[in-house]
Amino acid sequence: MYAPTHFRQQDPAELRALIEAAPLAALVSFGNGQLQVSHIPLLFDPSEGPNGTLIGHFAAANPQAQHYDPAVEAIAIFNGPDAYVSPNWYQTKRETAKVVPTWNYVAVYAFGAMEFVDDAAGKREIVARLTDRNESRQAKPWSVNDAPEDFVQAQLRAIRPFRFRIARLEGKWKLSQNRTVQDRDGVIAALDGDASAKTQDAAARMRRLYED
Repeated sequence: MYAPTHFRQQDPAELRALIEAAPLAALVSFGNGQLQVSHIPLLFDPSEGPNGTLIGHFAAANPQAQHYDPAVEAIAIFNGPDAYVSPNWYQTKRETAKVVPTWNYVAVYAFGAMEFVDDAAGKREIVARLTDRNESRQAKPWSVNDAPEDFVQAQLRAIRPFRFRIARLEGKWKLSQNRTVQDRDGVIAALDGDASAKTQDAAARMRRLYED
């Protein structure tokens, strides 16, 4: 991953917080002679392994679940808020005009390997954990046990769960760290004025970074 020093995020708590806030990852692995990718919601378990473990499942018919080379490192990419940055927002534009557009964003990259879980009890446990985590905000959370057992068993046969053992986590917080204070203030003010919630989230990320 390309990340200049001033954009690197190495705080484990910050990396974990983004994974938990944005659990839908782009999961990239190698198999059958090519790269394969799927968007998969993942649960982060910090208690499994020295760097934690990600838990999820593919559809059994997904080629990524059928063709996987564990000798090649896989990667799960988690994206936080992002926003386009116009040169018009920089004080430097008014002073020298030596500016260009860019894009601010935050992302976490988890590198590691997948271990598939093919026994019935293991499948059910992973599905139950994912369901309980995602249903926890509901007024009346749905449970796997709410569905008929024969239906649940048929659904379990149609998936291939896995544990993704994290070898390392890397973060990139590209939030105008390479700009002057005045330029950064201009970016935050412009993003705050945008009606998009995602853009305002990017502004909040910038404020938090510089307040710290």
